[in-house]
Amino acid sequence: MIVACPDSHGNTRHLKASAPTDAVAAFYRLTRSPGDPIVSRRFRMRRQETEVRMQRALSKSAWCIAAIASLALCLTQPAMATDPSRFTSTTVAKGQFDEFDVFNIVKVPAQSPPPKNTYWRSRQRTKGLSDGAVFSNVWAPGGTTGWHTHPGHTLIFVTAGAVTQYQADDPTCTPHVYTAGMSFVDHGGSAIHIVRNEGTVEADAIAIRLVPAGQPGRIDVPDPGNCHFPD
Repeated sequence: MIVACPDSHGNTRHLKASAPTDAVAAFYRLTRSPGDPIVSRRFRMRRQETEVRMQRALSKSAWCIAAIASLALCLTQPAMATDPSRFTSTTVAKGQFDEFDVFNIVKVPAQSPPPKNTYWRSRQRTKGLSDGAVFSNVWAPGGTTGWHTHPGHTLIFVTAGAVTQYQADDPTCTPHVYTAGMSFVDHGGSAIHIVRNEGTVEADAIAIRLVPAGQPGRIDVPDPGNCHFPD
C-alpha cells in the first residue's frame, strides 16, 4: 500500500508500506521532530553508550601503555655482573699490531696411510689495529673468573694445577677440565664462559689475547643461570 505522509517541513512524501503497522511506523519517522521527548531520550541513551565505549577503550589503552612502560623499565635495569673471586690476571707483555693477513699450509705425515700425508692449515686476518697481550692468570683454590667474554679469541696454556671451564650456552653445564700441560681456545664474542679452580691447589695459566685496539679485553656478563655452583 502507498501512504502519503507530510514530513516535519510540511512536504508530502509517499512511502510504500506492506502492512498497516509499517505505515504507522513510516508516518512516525517522518513526522517526529528532533525535540520529540522520545527522540531526545534515545539520543541521550546513544550518546551515553558511546561515552561508555570510549571510556572503556581509553582504559584499555592506558593499561597497555602502563604495561609497555613497565616492561621497558625492566629491560633497561642494569643486570648484575659476576665479579672474579680469588683470581688475578697480570699483564706480562703487550703491544699493538697493524692489520695483517697470515696464511700457512704445511704438509705433514699422516698417522696412518692412506693418505700418506695430510695438510695443516692456519689463517688469521685482521682489519684495523689490534691490541695484543700476554697474561699470567692465577686461581687460588675455589677461585673463579666470573662469567665473562672477550671481543677476540684467547689462547690459554695451563701451567700448574687444573682449571674447569663452563659455557653459558650449555644447558647441562658440562665441566671441561684442563690440567697442567693442556691448552684450550677461548673463542670470545658470543662464547660466554667461566673458568674455575675446583681443586685444592693453586692453578696457573698463560693467556695470549688479540682484541680491537683501544677496546677492553674483558666483558663481564650476568650469571646465565644454567650452572649452580656451591658457595
